[in-house]
Amino acid sequence: MEPSFTLGLEEEYLLVDRATRDIVTSPPEDMLEACQAQAPGRIHPEFLRCQIEVGTPVCSTLAEARTELASLRSIVAGVADRHGLAPIAASTHPFAAWEPQKHTNRDRYNMLARDLGAPARRLMICGMHVHIGIEDDDLRIDLMNQVRYFLPHLLALSTSSPFWRGRDMERRSYRLSVWHELPRTGMPASFQSFGEYQSHVGALVNAGVIEDATKLWWDIRPSARFPTLEMRITDICTRLDDAVTVAALYRCLLRMLWRLKLRNVTWRPYKNMLIEENRWRAQRYGLDSGLVDFGQGRIVPYPDLLEEIIDLTREDAAHFGCTAEVERARDILARGTSAHRQVAIYQEALENGATGWEALHKVVDWLAEETMVGVQEAA
Repeated sequence: MEPSFTLGLEEEYLLVDRATRDIVTSPPEDMLEACQAQAPGRIHPEFLRCQIEVGTPVCSTLAEARTELASLRSIVAGVADRHGLAPIAASTHPFAAWEPQKHTNRDRYNMLARDLGAPARRLMICGMHVHIGIEDDDLRIDLMNQVRYFLPHLLALSTSSPFWRGRDMERRSYRLSVWHELPRTGMPASFQSFGEYQSHVGALVNAGVIEDATKLWWDIRPSARFPTLEMRITDICTRLDDAVTVAALYRCLLRMLWRLKLRNVTWRPYKNMLIEENRWRAQRYGLDSGLVDFGQGRIVPYPDLLEEIIDLTREDAAHFGCTAEVERARDILARGTSAHRQVAIYQEALENGATGWEALHKVVDWLAEETMVGVQEAA
């Protein structure tokens, strides 16, 4: 039987003060409650108090997921605005310092703060997670093994974290650099079966290292709570439609690999050593310098790789009715990701005589505005 391939998206936002453009270290106590009252069970606190997380319900179609995500962005923005705040969908803030940030006072987060130490306090980063429903346990592991190859391609389309503490870090996704200070991150190993995966998780649980599989923070993982394969490598996309496009591509790639499996064909397996080289290139250069095609043994420009993915998943995009959303990835190429545009806005402001701080403020203003593009129309 074909998996359900249901869809769920989670996004994390940073809360900024509209006047200072800086991160809000301690948002008003009633802000989260007001958000939750409008969307029960779908808006949550994150590890740091300056963050807020949203999650759509299980969706059958991409259009449904887009509407749900737009509604959640709209709710958070509306409540935040009443307090002079705004959410920004960016994986790092252009200039905020991490030292003053406070973590949320909850048992899980208190334990994380104790276990992880200083690196946990630096987690002023946000991501986007995409859950795809795959009910069969062994199939979920098999598809995870195969789709790892394409994760750098999705990361390159989503980058939104070029700045850290007021500096251009010369990486399109600096978020991953911060994230890598934590244990159990990065690309997962290949597993032969769900049983083997459970055995490895059990070894860590039995040793008292982790409580459960939710403490595996890989780029992709079998969800510990749902029968889904959760993609976690991507930055959060500043523009709503870009998030929908990345989710559509991930969903279609999984179905494409499932179709191959029906014919007893699998995507050629590659060791993490090779996959992580492309992961680094996507983190460093984004769309700009291409990724390695290991079949050809050379670096291929990203536009060529994207066209190959669009062609590979054409049947699946038609099946899900999301051809337009998949092909909208070409628009991201044409205008650049959020990271490209943030750097361009910053550099243009400097060239026009702005100080460094003024230029960074312009980037924050753009992020707040871009986060809401297309939201009201879809909500």
